[in-house]
Parts: sequence; C-alpha cells; structure tokens
Amino acid sequence: MRLAVQLLFTVLTNGYAYGFVRGKIYQGSLKYVCVPGLNCYSCPGALASCPIGALQALLNQKGFSVPFGMIGFFFVVGSLLGRFVCGWLCPFGLAQDLLHKVPVFEKRKRLPFHDILKYGKYLVLVFLVCAGSLFLFGGYAKVPAYCKYLCPSGTLFGALPLLGANTSLRSQAGGLFLWKLGVLLFIVVLSVKVFRPFCQYLCPLGAIYGCFNRFSLVQIRWEKERCAACGACEKSCPVGLSVNEISRSSECIRCGRCVGACPQKCLHFSTADSSRGETKYYEHR
Repeated sequence: MRLAVQLLFTVLTNGYAYGFVRGKIYQGSLKYVCVPGLNCYSCPGALASCPIGALQALLNQKGFSVPFGMIGFFFVVGSLLGRFVCGWLCPFGLAQDLLHKVPVFEKRKRLPFHDILKYGKYLVLVFLVCAGSLFLFGGYAKVPAYCKYLCPSGTLFGALPLLGANTSLRSQAGGLFLWKLGVLLFIVVLSVKVFRPFCQYLCPLGAIYGCFNRFSLVQIRWEKERCAACGACEKSCPVGLSVNEISRSSECIRCGRCVGACPQKCLHFSTADSSRGETKYYEHR
C-alpha cells in the first residue's frame, strides 16, 4: 500500500506531462502552493513547489524578514504527519526506495559512524538552507545554497529532464551541473547499498519533520503489554531502530514495516482523539 501511495502522490504532484515533452517549467498559480516533500520547482512536471526551495526564496529576499508563512507550513505539516511525509509522500524518497531494491551489493541499514553522520542533515539545514540563503555563500550576495550546490532531487527531477528535452539549455550546463550530477550519482550508487542515505544523513526537510515525530498526530503506537519481545519489528525496521525508538525517534519515517512484521499485532498506526481521550488504531497491510 505504501508503494501505491508513493507512486500516486508522485504522479499527482509531478504530472505536468507537457513540461516533460517541451522541456519547460510550469509557472501557473499552483506553484504558489507547497507540497509536503521535496518537489523541485524546476522539475518540468512539478505542479507545486518544494518547501525547502520556498524557504530559501523567502530568505533570499532583499533585507530580512522572518518567513512566518513557511514556519507555519512546517509546523502544521510536522504536527500532523511528522516524518510520515518522508516515508509516504516524498518523490525522492520513492526513488531511493526503488534503488535499494536493485539486487546488487550486500544491503545495509546504516553507514558506519551513523550516530555522528545522522546529524549531517541538521548541518545542511542550518548552513546551506538558512545561513547560506542569508549571507554566507557567493561573497555576501544571497544564494539558495542548498538548491544550488547539493539537492540531488532537483538534479534528478529537474535538471536532467530539462536538459534532455530542451537543447538550448545544454550549452549552459557547466561545472556546477557536473558537480551536482556527481552528487546525484554518489547518492544513487549509495542508495543501492544503504537504505535512503540522503534521507538519513543529508535531507534538511527530514531534519525539520523529525523534530515533530514525538508529538505529531500520526503515530505508530506500541502496546507493550502484548509484546512478545520477538524482535521482528527491529529486524524489519529499515533504519535499524529498536522497538522503544519506533515512531518516537526523529529517524523513524513511519514506513510501517514494523507494523506489518509484528506477529502479535501490538504495533499500530494511530491517531490520538484528544476530544474523547481515545486512541484510534489502523491496521497496515
């Protein structure tokens, strides 16, 4: 079911077929709307905007003003879904999932030194997305540093389709494009071996949503009294979380594999009904 949702959401948010055919970017009124996951503005099929790109655009404006609109967007989406967005609604997350299914290499859940490397996404958020957009890169000129220098999603869904369909743009592809293509190829190869390396170590959007995981509306609840301590959930978790960390950890993407693997059915997708003091459970198949 998760794969079907991922595919459907990707098609709905990147379904501007004319853009792929003509090598042009949709610039209609829908581009003023952000979708929850990474969704490059420059993708020829994108009908809406990426929240990280929108945040950088606001920080790039002349002078400085607090981007209350994007802060509100992150608060609402994070409070409702947390990193469920990463597991179910992000097109680049889907791309990494499919790459990890390629039957080569011995698969790994994490990189060595994971406990240190996992903070990389917070550094990207602070230094590339925020500080870079304000003043640090390009001298003192404001630059959308994350989109310009790192984002592999933009290269995959934006730059490559545009260059493939629009011959006039190919002559403009220089060293910066080659750098970003190298970043993308590195992430692609690494994704075949390691589960979602970009999500785990570099994604600034995952860093933001991870801060909401403990109290977001959508949760995976553990009925501890029914647990047989068989370890099936921990073995199935693609990012190697313990049963105590599932859903609560900022690394949990709420993929639901633990729910499907639990023989005792003591793990459930749930929402808290605060008005009645109850918790609603949903089976995940």
